[in-house]
Amino acid sequence: MASAGNQEIIPTGTFHKKGACVVIIKTEWNQSIVDELENGCREVLESNNVTHVITFTVPGAVEIPFAIRKCWESMKYRDLKPSAFVALGTVIRGDTPHFDYVCSMVSDGISQLNLTLPVPVVFGVLTLENEQQALERIGGKHGHKGREAGDAALKMILLADEMETKAKALNSIP
Repeated sequence: MASAGNQEIIPTGTFHKKGACVVIIKTEWNQSIVDELENGCREVLESNNVTHVITFTVPGAVEIPFAIRKCWESMKYRDLKPSAFVALGTVIRGDTPHFDYVCSMVSDGISQLNLTLPVPVVFGVLTLENEQQALERIGGKHGHKGREAGDAALKMILLADEMETKAKALNSIP
């Protein structure tokens, strides 16, 4: 997802997993940018027939991992449980080391979730030097990172299903 101009988005309508549910956790900070990330993500998900897209908003990026964990714990035994999570936010460097702490905390938290949850967590948090860089990543020269996050969620859902199917097939070999 980090490459410049990555355009290998799953073609519209080619994702065929019935009942997929994607939960988007987004931040309040830099709302116009984050809203555009969400719009791009939803566009990809909805154009691929994901009818269960749920969004929760948290105050800032540091709170994203907690919200994902809490959502999973609240929904894991329900019929409609998340197939993937997408974390969306924008952290723009300021004049203090706060930027470094926030970026480290959110990336470490999401990495931990990817290692402990049974569903993928896509990192769609922009970590930037300035607002111009954000604009370049919501439809500018660096593509649309919200669309790429939605695409990554679809690809990871399919990969998880493929792994499950192949593991079951291996178990049936005498």
